Amino acid sequence: MCGFAAPAWAEDPLSPVERTVKSLPNKDTRIGVYINVLPDCTSGPLPTIRLVNAPASGKVTVKSAKVKATNYKSCLALEVPAYVAFYKSQPDFVGDDVLMIEVKYAGGRTEIQKITVNVVGPGAQQKI
Repeated sequence: MCGFAAPAWAEDPLSPVERTVKSLPNKDTRIGVYINVLPDCTSGPLPTIRLVNAPASGKVTVKSAKVKATNYKSCLALEVPAYVAFYKSQPDFVGDDVLMIEVKYAGGRTEIQKITVNVVGPGAQQKI
């Protein structure tokens, strides 16, 4: 038996964070923004991002970006580097596509994200 407990923020790798995102066929759709803001409102080391399970009917890309935010935690205004993840389906695909991303943060915390992308045809969008 171990003589220590896992930190309160430790993630159970068997229960990923689950999200659903809507997309149109063959269009880049943002599925995640990854930043690391320190208490003094500066940027810490960005997390590492790994594709655990690729989507069956599309692809995932990650791009570097700058994120501007106001009123984020105790920071009134900030601009920090970020990684932004995008999903793009095959041109003729309509339906649900599932992928899993592993995000490793500085300090050892790892998070698994299960993202379901609901790809709908142009006529299937919600009417107002």
